[in-house]
Amino acid sequence: MKVYKFGGASVRSADGVRNLCDIVRDEPGPLFVVVSAMGKTTNALEGVLERFMAGDRKGALEAFARVERNHAEILAGLFPERVPVEVSDAVETLYREVREILSGEEPRETDYDRWYDRIVSFGELISTTIVSAYLRHAGVSNRWIDMRRCFVTSTRHRDANINLSLSAPLLKRAVSGAEGRVFVGQGFIGSTAAGEPTTLGREGSDYSAAVVANLLDAESLSIWKDVEGILNADPKIFSDTVHIPELTYLDAIELAYSGAQIIHPKTIKPLQNKNIPLYVRPFSDKRKPGSVIRGEMTGRIEAPILIFKPNQVLLSIRPKDFSFVIEERMVDIFSLLEQYHIHTNLIQSSAVNLSICVDASRQLKQVVERLQSEFRVVYNSDMELLTIRGYTAPLYEKYAESSNAYLIQKTRKMVRIVRRTFPWHPKMNIY
Repeated sequence: MKVYKFGGASVRSADGVRNLCDIVRDEPGPLFVVVSAMGKTTNALEGVLERFMAGDRKGALEAFARVERNHAEILAGLFPERVPVEVSDAVETLYREVREILSGEEPRETDYDRWYDRIVSFGELISTTIVSAYLRHAGVSNRWIDMRRCFVTSTRHRDANINLSLSAPLLKRAVSGAEGRVFVGQGFIGSTAAGEPTTLGREGSDYSAAVVANLLDAESLSIWKDVEGILNADPKIFSDTVHIPELTYLDAIELAYSGAQIIHPKTIKPLQNKNIPLYVRPFSDKRKPGSVIRGEMTGRIEAPILIFKPNQVLLSIRPKDFSFVIEERMVDIFSLLEQYHIHTNLIQSSAVNLSICVDASRQLKQVVERLQSEFRVVYNSDMELLTIRGYTAPLYEKYAESSNAYLIQKTRKMVRIVRRTFPWHPKMNIY
């Protein structure tokens, strides 16, 4: 068994779905294909959710109608003569479920994460329904798998973890006895033991694919991307990026934690546990080798790696008096951040001051208000976090010594810089 994962950019158009079909057709199998929502569907469904939570039912339905039209264009491109009735009926059934949710009970703000999972999870259900149908149309026999029936997760909405021991028999039962050699399942979604939909965090389809590989003892996992493989920086920001042919699991975890978009932070552990190699391969040319992540490397990483994480907030927290040191209250502070699902990306402390760089969040205002009842809290929004692994003196001077730098952490191999956001020039240079 091999596992292939295709992200939203890979299936954002009819041509993308056809390309996926060409890649899958060449694999002798058995093969498990994990597919994300198409294009920017997740973002669009988050927009639907925002209107729904604001009580704008009409606006939510109109926004969802645009999602329907986008998928209709892809279907028309895949089936130019006529969309088969069974395909249009299957997709329409999913649309109807969403419309019923949007027209149903009144949401409460405190249930935002639960409503997020109920609505946004439909992006993957729609995309895999279309992909599975097109594969059959193109002569690739396959079985559509509902991952909500296979992945039992925690009850932490929007960032759930998969229970491997409970999920293993469900997934193995779903793929057993299949006539076809290909299985198509959704990334990003699962459900609680009680059957309530959950999502696994943004970009969680990578995590889904890694768990599938672990539970089915796959020989490898390939993630198909719109880049040549793993690069030392985001080519959308930096012009002189270089290809990195291999990384260790440890390297990948460090880079993912720092914000590298090439891999989801929770992806590595299920693979490392069974020593399953992870290939990052270019969707545009299946002949190219891409990059591999595995237990050991055959060479060294020569180039510096730059990871840019936007939309950050820098919090500075200190007690209102000096009667206690800040370390004594860290448990309370981080428990509060955990309660509101605020992700911490950098920590720096002294006896009476704690600085934390966190992802910007719609719930951050509530966190600050609660902290201010016991602490003095100041914060800077519109920040960014730049991590440079294997930094050079010129790179350090260029970024860390800039007037935009608010906080710097430096070790032998890595420097992390919290900076004030400013307009990035197209294609900045690394070297």
